[in-house]
Amino acid sequence: MAMTVEEQIRQFIEDSFLSSGDSQRIKRDESLLKAGLIDSTGVLDLVGFIENEFAIPVADAEIVEENLDSIATITDYVAGKQPTTRRLKAA
Repeated sequence: MAMTVEEQIRQFIEDSFLSSGDSQRIKRDESLLKAGLIDSTGVLDLVGFIENEFAIPVADAEIVEENLDSIATITDYVAGKQPTTRRLKAA
């Protein structure tokens, strides 16, 4: 079964920013920046993931907390950038 957009984002964040063996579960609305899970370099890694995984160009002006601060905001950002037919498949 294919993973949802949110599951793909969660998997990337957990694999990339949590220590191996760390059983911490990131809450959907938890600020990744305030929790110290991601820094400016991590944001660039996240942007690269979004661009590669979802074929979405991320403009410099879109690299803001409102779009990339939590699993929820990232998921909403990606969903809003995808063509309508792809969004329907992701739900």
